[in-house]
Amino acid sequence: MITETIFSNMLMLAAFLCTLATGFILIFAIVIMPGIGTLTDRDFLRAFQVIDRVIQNSQPLFILVWVGSVAALLIATFLGFGQLEGVSRILIIVAAVVYIFGMQLPTVAINIPLNNRVQTLNFDTLDEPSAAAERSHFEDRWNRWNVIRTTFAGFASVLLLIVVRLM
Repeated sequence: MITETIFSNMLMLAAFLCTLATGFILIFAIVIMPGIGTLTDRDFLRAFQVIDRVIQNSQPLFILVWVGSVAALLIATFLGFGQLEGVSRILIIVAAVVYIFGMQLPTVAINIPLNNRVQTLNFDTLDEPSAAAERSHFEDRWNRWNVIRTTFAGFASVLLLIVVRLM
C-alpha cells in the first residue's frame, strides 16, 4: 500500500516535471528562437548568450525541473516494475527510454556544447563576418536538434500521462 502510494505520487511527479521540461524546450522552438532569429548575427548570438547564461548560472527552478524530471522518471520507472504490468509497464519503460535518449542525451551531446561555444564569444572583438560564421555554425543545428528533442520529450510526456490514466 505504501509502495503503491509512493509509486503513484512519483509517477505523477515524473509526468508533471517531464511535461514542464517539454514545455520549456517547446517555448524555445516556437517563441524564443524564432523571435531572436529576426536579429542581426551579432545581436542573435548575444541574445542567445544572455538567455543561456541565466540557465547556466544554475537557475534553481530550472535545475529542479530539468534534473528532477530525470530523477522522478527513473524512480517511477524502477518502482513501476513492481506496481505495473502489461501495457502500463511497457509504456513507462518506453517513456523513460524515449525521454532519456531522445531528449536528455541530445541536450548533453549537441545543444549544450553548441551553447557553450556561444558562451565563449567575445562581442567586443567579434566582427560581422565572424558573427555570421558563428551563427551559421550554431543556429540551424541547434534548432533542428531542439525540434527533435521537443518531439521525443512530448511523446514521453504523453506516454506518462497515459500510464497515469490507466492506473
